[in-house]
This record gives sequence, C-alpha cells and structure tokens, in this order.
Amino acid sequence: MPKVVFVERSGSRKEVEVPENHSVLQAAHAGDIDMEGACEGSMACSTCHVIVDADWISKLPPASTAEEDMLDLTYGVTRTSRLGCQISVKGELDGLVVRLPATTRNMMD
Repeated sequence: MPKVVFVERSGSRKEVEVPENHSVLQAAHAGDIDMEGACEGSMACSTCHVIVDADWISKLPPASTAEEDMLDLTYGVTRTSRLGCQISVKGELDGLVVRLPATTRNMMD
C-alpha cells in the first residue's frame, strides 16, 4: 500500500499507509491525523487543506477550478496548497509528503 507522510502542525512527521485510490483526507482520518474534513470530502469546505511538498506537486494532476475556489476561502494558502479530499493516492504517489497548515477555516459552522 502507498504511504502518505504528514507533517503535523507540531512539526512531527507521521507516515500512514492508505489503500490505492483513497484520498489524503481518508489517509489522515485512518492515521489519526488532526484534519477535520467537515464536509466529508464533498469539496464544500477547506478544512482538509494541505500544503504539498514542492518535490511532489508536479506529480499531482492540476487542481480543478472548484478546488481553487475553495482554497481561495481559507488561510495560509501557498502555491502548493491542495484539498486533501481531492488528492487520490496512487502507487506512484507512495511517500507523498504533505504539511498541515497552521490554521484552517470551517465555513460550515
């Protein structure tokens, strides 16, 4: 199974195995990573915002316009920001490194 490496807000790293075609959000939940995912992956919030390591961003498909619109509504967005619910983990992404931003914004509350 591919692994996703999460860099938590504290700076600690945690590696989580995830079945292929599961999302980074699902990997976070399976690995007890502090990622909310308030909309449960329906791309109606930005609480699964992650910052993809620069070495990995070119290996991902580009963000959709809808994803970019959601990212515009959150804090701490960088050029490598993505929504974890929109990143499908495939074998070629084994070892993907993502960092949790310092804060998130839950627009559903």
